[in-house]
Amino acid sequence: MDSKINVEDYIPQRKPFLFINKCLDHTSESAITQYTFTNDMDVFRGHFPGNPVVPGVLLCESVFQTGALLMGLRNPGAGEAKTAVVTRINGTKFKNIAKPDMPLEIKVDLKEEIANAAYMKGKITSGGKTIMTIDFACAFAQ
Repeated sequence: MDSKINVEDYIPQRKPFLFINKCLDHTSESAITQYTFTNDMDVFRGHFPGNPVVPGVLLCESVFQTGALLMGLRNPGAGEAKTAVVTRINGTKFKNIAKPDMPLEIKVDLKEEIANAAYMKGKITSGGKTIMTIDFACAFAQ
């Protein structure tokens, strides 16, 4: 693995909607990234004030961005002309709560690739605990 991968070279998302900040490892079949939702993020002013919880939709987005990164790594140069978008979401399970300042590890495994569609399985963990799992599909769009 090249530890110097710049996530922003492979996916179009940027701050404040970029929810992966480092690629820890990758192969042709999987990618592992990390992200920490910090307590000072604006979303926590309104999502359970006084007892902030990372919104599930943002956890899903961090998995989707990791999947898009995997697609970009598998298809160098494709991201310049196309964007990987989510086309299907199945079997999402939230098993533990993610709180601000918890370092999250996001892993996406490629299950199958057909034409320009990739079927994937994602998992977020923190401190050895599973936070969520999800099955989803992405495809390149213009």
